[in-house]
Amino acid sequence: MDEGNNNDNSILNNVARAIAAALDWNSTPDARKAASFYLESIKAGDIRVLANTSFLLVKKDWSSEIRLHAFKMLQHVVRFQWEEFGPSEHRNFANAAFDLMSEIADTCGEWALKSQTAALVAEIVRREFVNLWQELLPSLVSLSSKGPVQAELVSMMLRWLPEDITVHNEDLEGDRRRLLLRGLTQSLPEILPLLFTLLERHYGAAMNELGRQQLDIAKQHAAAVTATLNAVNAYAEWAPLSDLAKYGIIHGCCFLLSSLDFRLHACEFFKLVSPRKRPTDDSASDFDSAMSNIFQILMNVSQDFLVRSSSAGAAIDENDYEFAEYICESMVSLGSSNLQCILGDSTTFSLYLQQMLGFFQHFKLALHNQSLQFWLALTRDSMSKPKFSVHSSGDGSTASNADSTLAQVDNAKGKILSFLNDDICSTILDISLQRMLKKEKLITGTTLSLGVLELWSDDFEDKGDFGSYRSRLLELIKLIASNKPLVAAAKVSERIIMIIRNLLNSPMPVQDLAVMESMQMALENVVSSIFDGSNQFPGGSSEVHSALCRIFEDLLRALLSLNWTEPALVEVLGHYLDAMGPFLKYFPDAVSSVINKLFELLNSLPFVVKDPSTSSTRHARLQICASFIRMAKAADKSVLPHMKGIADTMAHLQREGRLLRGEHNLLGEAFLVMASAAGSQQQQEVLSWLLEPMSQQWVQIEWQNNYLSEPLGLIRLCSERAFMWSLFHTVTFFEKALKRSGMQKGNYNLQNSSKEIPTPYPIASHLSWMLPPLLKLLRGIHSLWSPFVFQRLPGEIKAAMSMSDVERSSLLGGGNLKSSKDTLTFVDGPQFDVNKEGYTEPNEADIRNWLKGIRDSGYNVLGLSTTIRDPFFKCMDVDSVALTLIENIQSMEFRHKRQLVHSILIPLVKSCPPDMWEIWLQKLLHPLFVHCQQALSCSWSGLLHEGRAKVPDNHGILTGSDLKVEVMEEKLLRDLTREICLLLSTIASPGLNAGLPSLEHSGHVGRVDTSSLKDLDAFALGSMVGFLLKHKSLAIPMLQISLEAFSWTDREAVAKACSFSAAVVLLAIFTNNADLLEFVSRDLFSASIRGLALESNAFISSDLVNLCREIFIYLCDRNPAPRQILLSLPCISPSDLHALEEALTKTASPKEQKQHMKSFLLLATGNNLKALAAQKSVNIITNVTARPRSSLNAQENRIDEGETVGLAAIL
Repeated sequence: MDEGNNNDNSILNNVARAIAAALDWNSTPDARKAASFYLESIKAGDIRVLANTSFLLVKKDWSSEIRLHAFKMLQHVVRFQWEEFGPSEHRNFANAAFDLMSEIADTCGEWALKSQTAALVAEIVRREFVNLWQELLPSLVSLSSKGPVQAELVSMMLRWLPEDITVHNEDLEGDRRRLLLRGLTQSLPEILPLLFTLLERHYGAAMNELGRQQLDIAKQHAAAVTATLNAVNAYAEWAPLSDLAKYGIIHGCCFLLSSLDFRLHACEFFKLVSPRKRPTDDSASDFDSAMSNIFQILMNVSQDFLVRSSSAGAAIDENDYEFAEYICESMVSLGSSNLQCILGDSTTFSLYLQQMLGFFQHFKLALHNQSLQFWLALTRDSMSKPKFSVHSSGDGSTASNADSTLAQVDNAKGKILSFLNDDICSTILDISLQRMLKKEKLITGTTLSLGVLELWSDDFEDKGDFGSYRSRLLELIKLIASNKPLVAAAKVSERIIMIIRNLLNSPMPVQDLAVMESMQMALENVVSSIFDGSNQFPGGSSEVHSALCRIFEDLLRALLSLNWTEPALVEVLGHYLDAMGPFLKYFPDAVSSVINKLFELLNSLPFVVKDPSTSSTRHARLQICASFIRMAKAADKSVLPHMKGIADTMAHLQREGRLLRGEHNLLGEAFLVMASAAGSQQQQEVLSWLLEPMSQQWVQIEWQNNYLSEPLGLIRLCSERAFMWSLFHTVTFFEKALKRSGMQKGNYNLQNSSKEIPTPYPIASHLSWMLPPLLKLLRGIHSLWSPFVFQRLPGEIKAAMSMSDVERSSLLGGGNLKSSKDTLTFVDGPQFDVNKEGYTEPNEADIRNWLKGIRDSGYNVLGLSTTIRDPFFKCMDVDSVALTLIENIQSMEFRHKRQLVHSILIPLVKSCPPDMWEIWLQKLLHPLFVHCQQALSCSWSGLLHEGRAKVPDNHGILTGSDLKVEVMEEKLLRDLTREICLLLSTIASPGLNAGLPSLEHSGHVGRVDTSSLKDLDAFALGSMVGFLLKHKSLAIPMLQISLEAFSWTDREAVAKACSFSAAVVLLAIFTNNADLLEFVSRDLFSASIRGLALESNAFISSDLVNLCREIFIYLCDRNPAPRQILLSLPCISPSDLHALEEALTKTASPKEQKQHMKSFLLLATGNNLKALAAQKSVNIITNVTARPRSSLNAQENRIDEGETVGLAAIL
């Protein structure tokens, strides 16, 4: 690299001008593009020209921007083109790079240039470690002793050196990584003492220079300390802990914890070493000793902070709190990973727990939230039963080792539990219960003061969301309740009774309701944990049982004594009674009182609300009715003696007209839950009692003829508001009845279907009268979207067919937006407007809610009915079902097609018995796939080639900006695409293809005996994919969708299409069907390779490569297409293909075969398969930057951080 052999100056100047133009945003786009193209041509040209030019451009004569870019080009050479140099050139390149370090140091270059220089030298050392490191080390030591700038540069280089170990890089071969790790580990006796020396030398020098007011020199020494700490942290994750202790690194970082300028960087070291895993070799005792020392270091710092924090006169600023948060984070890591190091020392362990309790109690949310992770992990581990696998190997030593391990675990848990006494658990519960409330929920001036606690607020950043935080608190409460039931019961009861008393004394209790609301979930978790049936209570100690019952009896008595009539208060009280459900299971004497109270609350609220805006009353009534469902679930058989009383009360309220249909449905659902605990006979009787009154109206032919006999009849129905909503409530109850009265849903498994003893569904006998009118109703709704009917609809109904604001917001990524306060979502039920009975004429929103509700519940009713199997498939008329679902498929909007596939067709495909496939699948799936293939192909073509999806949902998304409309259209397209591909994936699921053989049994390296091939018909009964492929008219659109999906930029859809394609490949391998063989060998093989060209398929590239592997290995001998396709790739030769075939025949490992195929495809396409290239870029080495600090430390951090430069910048 001699400067006397420089290339022509014109190349040098051209490259400099190109860099300047490419980086100058004042340049025209064409100029920047031309400059970038020229620079790429230089990088792709003569490597020596590139290296010489770059070395010249990093000199100080050029601007910083040009020098930085030249460093990137040098790093590119080392990383990607190093092997093109010879040994002597390697040596010259390394010497020139090392000389740059001295030059940069002498000129006191800016941080970015120093970082790039260090990164370049580190990259060279990594490439030539064995040959270069021992030779270079003395020069580094010598350079570091010359001054603070030189020491900073050496530390930077040492920081980058182990990056290939700490950051996974797929490009780095395993052997090279192992060599680097071994070499660096062997060099730790030289590296770590050097780092300690630099820390000690430059920290002392910085303090001395600061005392002499030599600020500029002090800053240089401070920068050296910071760089050295960053280097130390690069070794903290993997260097043996004993070495970090032996060579003073732990001691040095401990000392720097007392320095305001460097303590946060020192914290980073302890954060990295705290979770290190204990080795199993002879170094374990040294590890324990070092880790115990780290415990002491951090505990001393924590003790100092907690003492100062609790002192009234102590001055603690935000810097101190930030430092304490980092210390607490390391303490949590220590306790979660290495508690065994101090568990044997009772004094130390007790002090550690007290300190972690101090952080948990701290008023600062950040500290509390950090320690919450520790307490949650500790209680999970100590209060849960260990899980061990039992192997019947007959190996006595294995069993002995397992017993020994189990004994050790139990011993450790016993020690921990002995320290988790009632006082600690009581304190944890106290704080947890107080912190269940969000700050925004509190009304200013609330009478229920929570002291100085910093409650969760939306203003807090980087802490997740309140829901996740509250879930962690609730889990902690539940774990403690399971181990300390009396403590938990007393605490939660005491606090709730205190809150009730405050509310009773409050002049405006509704305003103070937030605290009461916050405690309901805590009560629910405590009660369910104690009375969940798996706990030793109440089957354990009778004294404990009695004490628990007294506590909850007192609490229940307090709740039942409340005479609240305000809707908000009634609703909260109902939730509290829900939470007591599991207690009622073991205390049945109280069930009657709770039922009476619920009816009392229901009757306290007016059932007819004249003003629709006051929906809180209606909402509260529905919630009270829903409480019967929750109580029936939790209290189980304790409710059975009261079923008649509930039924009589319901009948009385109905006779008096004080129970609306929606409320009746909820109470009816509660009855179904109760009946499920009583047995099948009781279920049958309850169902008949509930459904018989509905059937009398539902089966009447008059309303069907009036409203459903012709498409425009629905216009008349929408004008009959009361009858319209009566139909809605009937359909929704059918849905509830199916969910509550059927067996568990599951995939239909062909292997087990013939052996199953059919168990009657309680609701099966009712399907024959439930479904026919529903099919007519749904057919009428579907017809509204047909062009002929739509043109004749009144404007109000046309407007109602558009999407709601909630649906549009969801499509735009707005989340689960509530349209209004009167929208109520029930478990297992649709979302509907609760203000739809008893007033107002139908309007646009009213009709829209009704259409959506009928579609949602109607689809679910049909889908759930299919899971009953024989009563549905053998009794229903397939033509009627097909007419309802498919007749208007052409005019359906994408959102409705997706819903139809999801709610009806996927359950139908899963449940359809094999002997009914011929009747049902052909009739339903053929028109669906034919239409969806055309619609999806057209829409995706528009999106990919014109930038906008062509979606027929014009009723819903006419309003809004063009950009919003495009976003909604694309979301609708992706949703339908994923659902159709999910249907294909379901068709290919193992349970529906039990007759499909496995490749594992086909012989070595996939050579299938052609004499064993079968006709496709042979698989038609044992494989749904085989059955459908046998029907060519149905198979063609299915296969076309699976092919085209690989080119659609939606990885979820591609993943599902891959599973279907994998089953198709198996059938091609094991059958003698020529058409299928040709399709898989040519079309599917090339489509899989094209799919790998899309970056969006990076995360499922393994599945695509596996398809290529299976097709090539198993079919290339039967069809020439796979070889022809591979030979047509741009960067391949016949010898390369021959080498691939040889490599594949040498291994029977699918994993190794996939790797061979992946490497070959990358080579054959010139690294242009973006799905595979993207995988690499995800794992590319980047600069290790320190954890971002707050703005409080901005000035100090600028010394260290700078901009993102170094190895990351070349990519």
